Amino acid sequence: MSAAWALLFAVRRLVALLREQARREQGVDLGWRVGGDMDAGGRLRLDALARLLQDAAIDDVDEVGWGAPEHLWFVRSIRFDVLAPFLEDRHVELITWCSGLGAVAAGRRWSVTGDAGGRLEVDSVWIHLGPDGRPARIEDFGVYAEATGGRTISTRLTLVEPAEPGVVVPWPLRVTDVDRHGHVNNAVHWQAVEHVLAGGEHERRLPLRACVDYREPIDLGERVELAVAHEDRKSTLVLRAGGRAKAVATVEPLGA
Repeated sequence: MSAAWALLFAVRRLVALLREQARREQGVDLGWRVGGDMDAGGRLRLDALARLLQDAAIDDVDEVGWGAPEHLWFVRSIRFDVLAPFLEDRHVELITWCSGLGAVAAGRRWSVTGDAGGRLEVDSVWIHLGPDGRPARIEDFGVYAEATGGRTISTRLTLVEPAEPGVVVPWPLRVTDVDRHGHVNNAVHWQAVEHVLAGGEHERRLPLRACVDYREPIDLGERVELAVAHEDRKSTLVLRAGGRAKAVATVEPLGA
């Protein structure tokens, strides 16, 4: 091996070691330039952020050998705390790490900051499936387990359907809503949240909390309806199909 190749190999090894150390200490650090995923007022939409976070999570598990096809991950629940809306931000950076473990599930956190003051904190729970599509125990989780500091997570869903929704409308699906597993992509559910935000019940330019519980997959071809109820300062929305609640979400001012 020449001196040049030996030096290149050493540099690559050093970079790999530094990246592993960063993952252990603070998670994975990524950047993203904001494109056209803004509303009419220039605010970065929540569905765009959800897609970014999902892609970052997939890249993360793929990089360390916990990705498909041996390992499949499906989000169970997620909470967005928009501490400062992304109103004029055109570049965002995020850090993601494992926040807790269960027998067949893991928690994932993201911290997102924009170049103009936007800030988002996200917590989520993901179910781990084996290549056969069945829940599988998580063992030897390596740097992810170290990042949790022994914290555990629960897969229990907490959001409740409204007894009397004030509005029920059809929510047609599109071919582009479906992911590689044949289900409606998790980020698409956040389009319903954006639809409710656009209704004027909440000030989109102020801090807010939005949560989604994913109860059952939604498949292309199902007749889906969106049910919405407003109570005090909180909105609850449900995506229903076949008489069953597929997902429940809430939106409210942060700190309400």
